[in-house]
Amino acid sequence: MFVKICGITNESDALMATAMGTDAVGFVFAPSSRRIQPTQARDIARRLPPEILTIGVFRDETPQRVVEVVNAAGLRGVQLHGFESAGEVAWVRKRVPFVIKAFGVGHPLLDRIDDYEVDAVMLDGERPGSGEPYDLSVAAELARRYRLILAGGLRNDTVAAAIDAVQPWGVDVSSGVESAPGRKDVRLTRRFINAAHAYGDGPEPGEMLFGGPLGGPVPASEAEGRWDRPDPGAEGPDGDPAESAQGSLYDWDDDISR
Repeated sequence: MFVKICGITNESDALMATAMGTDAVGFVFAPSSRRIQPTQARDIARRLPPEILTIGVFRDETPQRVVEVVNAAGLRGVQLHGFESAGEVAWVRKRVPFVIKAFGVGHPLLDRIDDYEVDAVMLDGERPGSGEPYDLSVAAELARRYRLILAGGLRNDTVAAAIDAVQPWGVDVSSGVESAPGRKDVRLTRRFINAAHAYGDGPEPGEMLFGGPLGGPVPASEAEGRWDRPDPGAEGPDGDPAESAQGSLYDWDDDISR
């Protein structure tokens, strides 16, 4: 079971989550109480073991800016939480090793999930950041078809039941392991990770997760070519940028991470 601790704002929490056994950490670059600057994320990421997947979280940012921030911070993946078009996501994925496309329950683009060439799909609550649970039947259906990361309303005392009901590829949590917004609690983080990993081992150290569209993991040797990054301003995305920049289903100014 792949476990991601999102909304990391400081080095001590990142190192703690790593020591507790997380597989990935997320840095929020969209408007949020957990928002972090790329330079801060870069300094934290440099201190983490190489097997930890570092993810930048964005919402309706231009593809060029997404790639620019990820490269500047030295991160290894992105999580796109807005109305990004399939073409924009494909453009980013050519330049970033691991891409997650996140959808909230009821998101209008959820019916077009097959259009997206990504490494994993995330399903979140209707209001990302609220910590509110939702009907998991939608998630269970998606988990049968895609590499699904389950998010939204998960806590250390609910994650086991959620995994049992959905059988996702991974889980993601932020507020559910916090003592305050942006501050992770050691005991809650440990209990969450242990409960999730009880359903299956995380990736072996050094095993890269960069695979085909929603496919299984592939060895690092097969993904090496994807580390070569062209100039992010060299060309534009193939999709319609105007499509992803219009409005949002959520009030992300308050928070976007779970």
